[in-house]
Amino acid sequence: MTTSNETAAAPAIEQLPPDVQLLQLVGGAFISQAIYVAAKLGIADILADGPRDAKYIAEKTATDERSLFRLLRACASVGAFTELEEKIFANTPMTETLRSDNPRSTRDLTIWMGEEPHWRVYGNLLYSVKTGKPAWDMVHGEPVFPYLFSTNLELGEIFNRAMTSYSHQSIGPVLQAYDFSGAQTIADIAGGYGHLLAAVLAANPEAKGVLFDLPAVLDGAPEMLDRYGVKDRVQLVEGDFTKEIPVRADVYMLKHIIHDWYEDRCQAILQNIRANMPDDGKVLIIEAVLPEGNEPNFGKIIDLEMLLAPGGVERTANEFAKLLEDSGFKLNRIIPTMGPMSIIEAVKA
Repeated sequence: MTTSNETAAAPAIEQLPPDVQLLQLVGGAFISQAIYVAAKLGIADILADGPRDAKYIAEKTATDERSLFRLLRACASVGAFTELEEKIFANTPMTETLRSDNPRSTRDLTIWMGEEPHWRVYGNLLYSVKTGKPAWDMVHGEPVFPYLFSTNLELGEIFNRAMTSYSHQSIGPVLQAYDFSGAQTIADIAGGYGHLLAAVLAANPEAKGVLFDLPAVLDGAPEMLDRYGVKDRVQLVEGDFTKEIPVRADVYMLKHIIHDWYEDRCQAILQNIRANMPDDGKVLIIEAVLPEGNEPNFGKIIDLEMLLAPGGVERTANEFAKLLEDSGFKLNRIIPTMGPMSIIEAVKA
């Protein structure tokens, strides 16, 4: 029995009745948007120096104090921030990653996921499930990448920052898991600003690099490459990877690319690499590899993003092997990393 100064501990979710468990999952939509708002307002940065009360945070973010408190209370209920005393909040290990200065910051990716033009697409999942087509095209009138890089450049910049941020989750683990030391030329296909390539070259000073992407994307690459001190070792090559990839390298990296497309488009990309690839070259597909069965995996959730937006799919090991075989390659090995991605190494069949 509790006294007036005590609160009974809440039961773990698996101890709740099944209907309550399900409703907690359904309420995840609110939590997702609440964390997005907190990221957009920079609340984790405000709490970087220690706990603050809701009034102070509201003043710093130009928000309504009572409404902000309710938002923070909801976030704290799932471990995103913590309420130490009445209306006094602090970061948790999770929200420390929402700080802008965190080396593994999740802030830009969280903002991308919650921006209104992106969020609107999630409300049309039923359309994608019924048709097998990306809801993005139906909602915005054109495919996701033309929309981001031609129609809505502001959202496109948010997307680019998010992808650069997401690279933090895979760059260190990839460098730890894979030995690039024998490669003279390393190519990053559709590598964005070249974050991964720059890190690989910085760790392998004898190697040269090729960064291949659309012209509008490559405009942002020199600053990133210069930050790593590798700009003089990287050739920028503009192009559309579905038409031609005029790049010859020892290692070709495809990070978060193959999952954007279904088999026909992926086969075209892989075959365009193969056309100029030396016989002893290697392709590294850096993606999530989905476990079979009911095992929890973040990739199984992101798979719905692939369905909704670009029209792609996350794959199991067997599905990667089949895709590679159909594209003139063979799966050599799958290398797990300490991050969310694995390295699928392929060679010419």
